Amino acid sequence: MNLATSYSSVLDYPVYANSEAALVAGLRAGDAAAFETLVQTHGGQMLALAKRMMRCEQDADDAWQDALLCVFRKAEMFAESSKLSTWLHRITVNSCLMKLRSQRRRHEVEMDDLLPSFDQSGHHARGVAAWNEEPLSNAETSETRKQVRACIDQLPETYRTVLLLRDIEEMDTEEVAELLGCTTNCVKTRLHRARQALRTLLEPLFTH
Repeated sequence: MNLATSYSSVLDYPVYANSEAALVAGLRAGDAAAFETLVQTHGGQMLALAKRMMRCEQDADDAWQDALLCVFRKAEMFAESSKLSTWLHRITVNSCLMKLRSQRRRHEVEMDDLLPSFDQSGHHARGVAAWNEEPLSNAETSETRKQVRACIDQLPETYRTVLLLRDIEEMDTEEVAELLGCTTNCVKTRLHRARQALRTLLEPLFTH
């Protein structure tokens, strides 16, 4: 079954489309119609998530395909007490993380260069610019979103991933720690440093 083709097809399976319980049962039974319905009803959200996680569209598409195949192969592992959309979200995130770990390290800025420094008196060693409200008020514009995303993508992968999972995907600290195989304190520290670094990168866009 070509899952990518399935996503673009226009098929109607009312039994599965109208009942999540029936859809899950169909997935566990390996029914092709159930997988067609899954891709139609949830594939778009899974692909959008992959695009938020990955740096380029091709990588996002690959991670999405991997996530769909994982669902196809492991549907019987879905717990009835869970919400299907939550399970799919986690599978997609895991597929993205696996792909990120397999890639060579790309050009990234040095984290220490982006973090604030302090003098002996405890004050900022360099001035902290005031944020310009006009760009902030236009933060939802397409161009501004692209600029912000470009800054996020400059962060080292370790920090970028935590920032995306916590601030973009709004996952809780415990879940992020479990996904990344680290402690909650580690997640909190990385997130704090990532936010500081991102502010430095955004300063040219949002300051006077």
